[in-house]
Amino acid sequence: MAVPEARPGPEDLGIRATRDLAVRARTVLPAAAYEFYAAGSDEEISAGEAEAAWRCRRLLPRVLRDVSSIDTGVELLGTRLTSPVLAGPTAFHRMAHEEGETATAAGVAAAGTLLVLSSRATRHPEEVAEAAGPWWYQVYWLRDAEVTRRQVERAVAAGARALVLTVDAPYVPPRVTSGLALPLPEDDELCRSVGVGTRLPGWEQDPSLGLDAIERLHRMSGLPVLVKGVLRADDAKACVAAGAAGVIVSNHGGRQLDRAVTSADALSAVAAAVGADVPVLVDGGVRTGTDVLVALALGARAVLLGRPVVWALALGGAAGVTALLDSYRTQLSTAMALAGCRCPADIDADLLHSGS
Repeated sequence: MAVPEARPGPEDLGIRATRDLAVRARTVLPAAAYEFYAAGSDEEISAGEAEAAWRCRRLLPRVLRDVSSIDTGVELLGTRLTSPVLAGPTAFHRMAHEEGETATAAGVAAAGTLLVLSSRATRHPEEVAEAAGPWWYQVYWLRDAEVTRRQVERAVAAGARALVLTVDAPYVPPRVTSGLALPLPEDDELCRSVGVGTRLPGWEQDPSLGLDAIERLHRMSGLPVLVKGVLRADDAKACVAAGAAGVIVSNHGGRQLDRAVTSADALSAVAAAVGADVPVLVDGGVRTGTDVLVALALGARAVLLGRPVVWALALGGAAGVTALLDSYRTQLSTAMALAGCRCPADIDADLLHSGS
């Protein structure tokens, strides 16, 4: 599905994996939209620490290895991707670009990787699916379980290949919502249920949720279920024992419990706890291809990008998202070659300096 470009092309804007992407996106986004996307919770300590937690790691590159050919490709739950860099679930993309999640999906598909569609999207799942390559669907288990069931069944019918159950948000701290204009479909109750200021009490997250939700969601959908928002090794083991097909290490971009440990600092213990057979993904503060290399060395199978995808979408639409993901892949390929790694399977903890 072709997505029209409404902003200058990425070749003019230089959209790539850099730490200043947010600064540039702020110049094109409405102030309220930027603040909503960028904000952390409370004192924003966790949000502020995320990037530095990757940058402080140091590498021990291998030499005299044949790195004449580098393959960044990975396989996740049976799907082959061009790189271990995915677009994570973020809400309300039509605040960043008029085509919203449809443009994001098209951009991700063109890069040959995978989209995790937020349940708080501003486009119909069916529309997004038409533009997408492989995609997963993110789920909040709501107080009204019937709404959850309807959302899940709709995603399954549209072609989602897995579900991502977000578990670190039993309650949502106040967000910056003043001046927000959400272009939600007026004729779609399920889409309207995600909006700021439009949710009924039954459309909020269920704070009584337990481990049994993993198996219930699997039975409901027939799809593998990954659990997102895990920072503790014991929680990760419990999720896998309860049927999780994978675990996503995340502190919700610093938007939930402030002063929670960074994803980078939690990752290795979680990966060790669940073992090599269970895919562990991670998000939070990953801003360059070298950050991705560090994440894989710490035990991640892949990383998810949150805010960077929104910034690229705002700056360049679908093509901006593609350019960003291509840039991560190129940077990762270069870092792998310089570290003596031909493919992601060569990347392990031995690549990290013991003082990291």
